[in-house]
Amino acid sequence: MAEQNPAGSETIPPSGAALPPLTWRSVRLNLLLFVLTVASVLVTQGWQFALPLMAILLAHEFGHYFAARYHRVPASLPYFIPLPVIGLLGTLGAVIAMPGRIRSRNALLDIGASGPLAGLVVALPVLFWGVAASPVAPPEHPYSQEGQSLIYLAVKWLVHGPIPGDHDVLLHPTAFAGWAGLLLTMINLVPFGQLDGGHIAYALFGEKQNRFAIWIRRALIPLFLYSLITNVLPMLQSDEPPDYALAVGNSLFWLVWYVFLGLLTRFSGPDHPPCEPGELTPARRAVAWFSLALFVGLFMPTPFAQFP
Repeated sequence: MAEQNPAGSETIPPSGAALPPLTWRSVRLNLLLFVLTVASVLVTQGWQFALPLMAILLAHEFGHYFAARYHRVPASLPYFIPLPVIGLLGTLGAVIAMPGRIRSRNALLDIGASGPLAGLVVALPVLFWGVAASPVAPPEHPYSQEGQSLIYLAVKWLVHGPIPGDHDVLLHPTAFAGWAGLLLTMINLVPFGQLDGGHIAYALFGEKQNRFAIWIRRALIPLFLYSLITNVLPMLQSDEPPDYALAVGNSLFWLVWYVFLGLLTRFSGPDHPPCEPGELTPARRAVAWFSLALFVGLFMPTPFAQFP
């Protein structure tokens, strides 16, 4: 994720000016967090998951970084966020800080879309390889169910063909890393605030996006309720006593994100930082629509669930 300074300070060098050079002092925290994140993911999931996931995250973050450098927008190297043991993936991803406002709408689109698209270029081959290495069989109870998106379902069908209703793809760790890459890309493409999807949507729609974003956040409550209902109904149809605590736990993802986006709004302001007047080039407009369509294809109503 690439985040601008919400104050919109004008620190962008003029065309042709040299960007500040990287020094040991300026990158040592980035390197330390990267090493800690690699260790955190290794401890949480093992190397067959850690190596492909870190490759996906690096591609995503350096997509942002190199797009910012291309447009001569000052940007930090990625700050990776380790989350050992208690986190599902061992990391919360990474963020790139940009101390100034992005003036150009074309630059905003390039910087916002480059991360998700670059990450997906790595995530999809990882997922195809991992799914091919994963057997199809009835899941053993208790089991965990990863979120299903249109793109993820298409990959499983392309690799294994139709899957019987009582079977599933039992994910190899590398397949799980590819799926995690889809999940993280989907989250970043949510068209809200200073998430990547927020940058893309603002570049496409301008100030109208600030009104759209309000409804995007409000929609997370119905999503939470939908997920809760779809988790409770199978329990009510079972002969076993319903485990309502488990149903709530399986449904909390979008409620947590509702709270997080509220905190993000409080921290960075209710509106996206403005751009200078101007239109996207036709090619960039196509990329913007493609990126938003990609969010639909990656969307997972229930990103992760566990069953007894």
